[in-house]
Amino acid sequence: MGGRSCMITRRVTEPPRLAGGEGGRRPQAISALPALSAGLMVFALLATACAPKHKDRIALVGGNLISGAGDAVMRDAVIVVYQGHIETVAPREGFEIPKSAVEVDVTGRWIIPGLIDGHAHTERWALGRYVAAGVTSVRDVHGQEDSILALKEEVGLGGGVAPRIYSAGAMIDGIPPTYEDATGIRNGDQARRAVDARAVAGVDYLKIYTKITPDLLKPLLDEAGTFNLKVTGHLGLTDALTAMKLGVVSIEHMSGVPEAASSSPEKFYAEHRKSFFAGWNYFEKSWASLDSASLTRVANALAEGRVAIVPTLVLHETYSRLDDPAVLGSDDVKSVPDSVVTRWNLPDLKARAGWDDTQFAAFRASRPNQDLFLRAFRSAGGRIVAGTDATNQMLVPGWSLHTELELLVNAGLTPEDALETATRNTAQLLGADSLGLVAPGKLADLVVLRSNPLTDIRNTRSVERVMVRGQLYLADSLRATF
Repeated sequence: MGGRSCMITRRVTEPPRLAGGEGGRRPQAISALPALSAGLMVFALLATACAPKHKDRIALVGGNLISGAGDAVMRDAVIVVYQGHIETVAPREGFEIPKSAVEVDVTGRWIIPGLIDGHAHTERWALGRYVAAGVTSVRDVHGQEDSILALKEEVGLGGGVAPRIYSAGAMIDGIPPTYEDATGIRNGDQARRAVDARAVAGVDYLKIYTKITPDLLKPLLDEAGTFNLKVTGHLGLTDALTAMKLGVVSIEHMSGVPEAASSSPEKFYAEHRKSFFAGWNYFEKSWASLDSASLTRVANALAEGRVAIVPTLVLHETYSRLDDPAVLGSDDVKSVPDSVVTRWNLPDLKARAGWDDTQFAAFRASRPNQDLFLRAFRSAGGRIVAGTDATNQMLVPGWSLHTELELLVNAGLTPEDALETATRNTAQLLGADSLGLVAPGKLADLVVLRSNPLTDIRNTRSVERVMVRGQLYLADSLRATF
């Protein structure tokens, strides 16, 4: 295997590097051995001739594999990685590990596919932190277009320890755009030009924002279809069912759901027209007053329409508890650079948003119905994608995704279902069929955990090793550099 040659050679090359201090021993060159008998000398030369010239594979040996395909756990597995792809997955018993492989003993550990954050705002300082937390890909939903696409290209070319980046570039909004680095449109022609510009720039999909109306969405989706670009939405002036019927493939933050479930959606639209935070606050508080029958009706329709929901429960939960000292002083937040915490400027956020203790209590009152909607959506066969909204305030890159998984289990998903929301489901939404599974032919992105996440989803935090693009890292060694 691996193109071994039986030519006699003394050339020695390095094995594949196991970052963070791991690695196989360097093969020793064979020199002349005058004390050996002629027969022994021939044997030694033949052994050298048929040995691999260098270590070009990595074999993870002895782990318990959760492949992400929904099959049974493979106990005592071997995973062989070659040139950034998974070459072989097999039970260790009876399997001959290639001689060209560096063996890494992961006996008793748990292996899952690399995690994917399905809603992120990627910044350079966060890249290594994602990997250290087991997040090997991110779905970036908005950034300054030139800089985020340049960062995506740099990372794709192997620029440092970083997850794969799939980006929408700058999002498309109404006039005036909520954020200066978004593109505002006021008519169909501008909608089409905004799509064209992103297609030329090389985005992976498109994101629309809260001021996009159905009249603007129609030409935008039509033009997006020309380039085979999917469209996701943080909705405001379009309800979720209308967005689905027009062709939006995924919905961020469960936006547009209360509008679709409400008998008075115009009240929502009036608040959305006032300002972003007026619309957000009304949307967030409205969940508490919605009845289960209406939420289930919308959940069933969205599931039938094959729209993915990116609920970002960690966003809703965190921003409902900004009056809780435990949130403000969490270990996750302590891992964020001081300069970023200063830039987050939480007091300013609260003032701009009009958030006080009364608002936080109202947000918390809505959380049970958000969970109810997700249970109904999942029961109807809907696809949930785990996302976090990191790197926004208090949403820590990497670790917030683990909190999202815990919140999804609290909402009613099984641990196995929750894992799929951050692996296979996100890969399917991205159209990246080489991600989200640990199987032969897939990209070599995976995570080695110390403990079983199927018995307690919080064990996804027990990250010991992370492999991204076929490079294996010790998580503790990465964290020590922050």
